[in-house]
Amino acid sequence: MVGKKVSKARLLGDIYETAASSIGLPIPLDSAAITMFRLALAEGRSLIRQRDLIESQAHAALADNPDYQRLRQIPGIGPITAMTVLAEAGDLRRFGHHRQFLKFCGLDLATYQSGQFRGRTKLSKFGNARLRRAFWVAAQVAIRQPDNSFRAKYERYIARDRDNGDLRRKALTAITAKMARTAHAVIKSGSDYRPFFEGSMPSGRTSLSKCREGATATL
Repeated sequence: MVGKKVSKARLLGDIYETAASSIGLPIPLDSAAITMFRLALAEGRSLIRQRDLIESQAHAALADNPDYQRLRQIPGIGPITAMTVLAEAGDLRRFGHHRQFLKFCGLDLATYQSGQFRGRTKLSKFGNARLRRAFWVAAQVAIRQPDNSFRAKYERYIARDRDNGDLRRKALTAITAKMARTAHAVIKSGSDYRPFFEGSMPSGRTSLSKCREGATATL
């Protein structure tokens, strides 16, 4: 961290003096900071318990539902998200094409224009906000899991500038739409979700999907 010509004792002394007024140093157990920390920790644990209870109740109620079972196979979709999709969208088979379902979720693209002015094309957000949020949360979970097509697509999207916040947001939006299309596909087709790894051909121009063993349907 420091060169040979730097006095390590003096450097450490300076660091300690700087940290003397920092919360990073040990503080009394009866201090306001510790009280607030314990309060936040207890609230977090309470929310986790509530989530676990809702998940167990959702699974108990829908465990025998084929549509629920297929949704649960998709990376990022847990019991609560699967329950939300079925509750908000009903029977996804009523949507003849995935574009209809995307429009129902508000995940379709729309261009705002007035007269001769033509604005940018972006999500319409005119559909079901609860469904849109459910798929958004599922996409965030999926891109943090290893070895799935959602994460692979996200990584390809942000590869050119990983520190670009706007690019990362657009990438997550694309994954959210892909999540909704996948949910519609597995239910409408009546086939199980087949996870796969995505790679690139030696030329680097086309994608190659390597199917996992035991898979029964392609999406």
